[in-house]
Amino acid sequence: MIETHDLSKQFHDFWAVDGVNLSVQSGQILALLGQNGAGKTTTVRMLTALLSPTRGWARVAGYDVVKNGRDVRASIGVLTEQHGLYMRMSANEYLEFFGQVYELSPQLRKSRSNQLLEYFGLAEAAHRRIGEYSKGMRQKLALARAMMHDPGVLLLDEPTSAMDPESARLVRDEIARLKSSKRTVVICSHNLVEVEELADQIGIIYRGKILTLGTLEELKLRVLGAPEYEVKFAQDWDSSRLELPAGVELLARTANSVQVRVERPQASNLEILNRLSAMSAPVMALQEQPRTLEQVYLKVMAEAKGYANVH
Repeated sequence: MIETHDLSKQFHDFWAVDGVNLSVQSGQILALLGQNGAGKTTTVRMLTALLSPTRGWARVAGYDVVKNGRDVRASIGVLTEQHGLYMRMSANEYLEFFGQVYELSPQLRKSRSNQLLEYFGLAEAAHRRIGEYSKGMRQKLALARAMMHDPGVLLLDEPTSAMDPESARLVRDEIARLKSSKRTVVICSHNLVEVEELADQIGIIYRGKILTLGTLEELKLRVLGAPEYEVKFAQDWDSSRLELPAGVELLARTANSVQVRVERPQASNLEILNRLSAMSAPVMALQEQPRTLEQVYLKVMAEAKGYANVH
């Protein structure tokens, strides 16, 4: 649904986006992470055919963003950080207006509006002015507007920015539901927990370049290395006699635990437990140490900025 090659944008002597390569399939959510000014919004504007690339190309829903800009815009729904709701309108009036903008027939405008308001739980408030809505309701209405013409691609810029936790939870749930309907979704966000929960692919951008791209598990392995595990004992036990299998690195040892890095957990963890059992070790648990997207992001950014030994 989205494919780019060497996608780049130059403003005067500044490359806001430089050589971005993406491939996002139908039904996937791609999250773009990066500091303000990293190039996320410029990338999205090129994908919406609002900006022409200086170099490279992009196709959205099969359409070239330069040659087929009108077809691209008809195939996408966009939620910007400032979503431009008209506070004096009711939700019914608002969706009717945008249905006309998208040149939908009166019958289709009515059916799509009713369907979306019901889908987002706004049907009972459809006649109220948008100015009376909560932040969560406004965000869901903006999502409904972006979906009014049933696009195959959604581009969402900070979809839960400045929202209270309850409203943000509602919007995240809706984004997850949208994914299940086989739409392709691109999210630009600073919320790492949100991205960790929703994204199938994650790209980290710095100074216009994608530093790394992949699934969360791929990024953890690529950036942080092999997973780490801790063996906990029910009581103090001398683990110095334990010989670790090949591919297992000792990280730390205490009176009641052993921490290791394991290259092949499926094979090595069972061997570790077998050896401990043969030694009658009072094993209470063997568990993987949690590793987060925040750790990945901070290490990637630290290396990009030339810092060392940042964990």
